[in-house]
Amino acid sequence: MASRLETVALALVLAVVATSCCRLSPREILRRLAPVNLFACMVLVVLPWSTAGAASSPDAATLLGSRGLYLGVQVAVKANAMVLWIIVLLGTLDFTTLGHALRHLRVPGKLVHLLLFTVRYVDVLHAEYLRLRMAMKLRGFRPRVSWHTYRSLGYLIGMLLVRSLDRSERILAAMKCRGFRGQFHLLDHFAFSMRDVWFVLVLSIVLGALGWGELR
Repeated sequence: MASRLETVALALVLAVVATSCCRLSPREILRRLAPVNLFACMVLVVLPWSTAGAASSPDAATLLGSRGLYLGVQVAVKANAMVLWIIVLLGTLDFTTLGHALRHLRVPGKLVHLLLFTVRYVDVLHAEYLRLRMAMKLRGFRPRVSWHTYRSLGYLIGMLLVRSLDRSERILAAMKCRGFRGQFHLLDHFAFSMRDVWFVLVLSIVLGALGWGELR
């Protein structure tokens, strides 16, 4: 794990370059980074007051002075770099392709099926939740700090679980009627190409540059 601010800054720069090459929407990237940076701001506020001593790096000590501020900046930069790299590697894939790749990597089939079904039906369950909330509002429900509110929300969650179970049983019955036997049969398979060679080469260079920056 990188411990030098210069190394994590280089990782962030490379992640930004990789993200720009993927032609992702800047608004979508900023939306995904917003929770990370909210956490990073909290760290930047807390660490300077809770960590004593000077920064471990002389350059960082000159620029930042406080060891707590140095650690806070390091955490913020590292978090943004990691999230950007995750977006580059996984954010450009649809979940069907991701499940296909996981199965080829010998991930247990039940976990892959659970991932695919969760992604497929999470919007359906959210729509069911919105319908139940709308029915409660039409009957005059207004959330307050009271036992009636807590009891009503408990009924809402229970009803959502019951309807989810009922829907899952109907889906399973429909799939069995169509010949499902616990396994998805894939018609298309991945093939190693020159694009993969270039990707491995570039990724090796990136990892080598980060390792050199950490050890020098």
